[in-house]
Amino acid sequence: MAISASQVKELREMTGAGMLDCKKALDASNGDFDKAIDWLREKGISTAKKKEARIAAEGLTNIYVDGNIAVILEVNSETDFVAKNENFKNLVDTIGNALIKNDVKSVDEANLIKVDGKTIGEMVVDATAKIGEKLTFRRFERIVKNDDESFGEYIHMGGKISVLSVIKGVSSEISKDVSMQAAAMNPKYIKIEDIEEDVLNHEKEVLTEEAMNEGKPKEIAEKMVIGRLNKFYKEVCLEEQPFIKDDSINVKTFIKNNGGELISLTRYEVGEGIEKSTVSFADEVMSQINNS
Repeated sequence: MAISASQVKELREMTGAGMLDCKKALDASNGDFDKAIDWLREKGISTAKKKEARIAAEGLTNIYVDGNIAVILEVNSETDFVAKNENFKNLVDTIGNALIKNDVKSVDEANLIKVDGKTIGEMVVDATAKIGEKLTFRRFERIVKNDDESFGEYIHMGGKISVLSVIKGVSSEISKDVSMQAAAMNPKYIKIEDIEEDVLNHEKEVLTEEAMNEGKPKEIAEKMVIGRLNKFYKEVCLEEQPFIKDDSINVKTFIKNNGGELISLTRYEVGEGIEKSTVSFADEVMSQINNS
């Protein structure tokens, strides 16, 4: 029986499952909607969809490198316990290795990559059903470097934080030192020039007001602002921070002393920017018991 696009659309609206899954379900049930819904439930797809509203703010970051290509990614789960699950780790590895081999620019594009007959999007849905928590392939960057550049890979706390730097003219060990710095100090910017004008102006206003409130004359206050701005730069800019292995120099000088030039740096921390749930573990367990 030929399945029409309108039938697929209708089943999708009824279940929230993906178009491809709906097409498969209707094919398997000869167009019978009730049987198609059962098919989706049996495959765990409808179960996975029920979890979509839940918050996945735990998980793992990781880095994959093959020659001049590197990928840094984040995949989320609801609990740290699941993030340590081998099935979850295998899913992360599968996604990372697929991204190395496929030049895609967005998560939507990445979800369409096929590995052993299944798309990454389908694998995430299947793993959600199997593991029993909402899983989310959240973000990634695929970076291609030149031969005279090196990757600096650093993974902290088993994947809670991953940092990938690209530095021209230095060894991978030097690049890794810079990535370690970024992992530890969490700079918001690479260099002073990266700070947005409105952010910088706001900081200057606050520091000026602070100095004036201390009763300093205007000319003294202006000099104090310059000094305090330098302190601000050290807090938020990677290149201005004291180098963790030798605080007599900053990161910028460390790179320069080794004949290098920082090209890019990407830092991922699990769950950053996600509003985490405040539901207690006990409440979550009771909720699952009551709904089972």
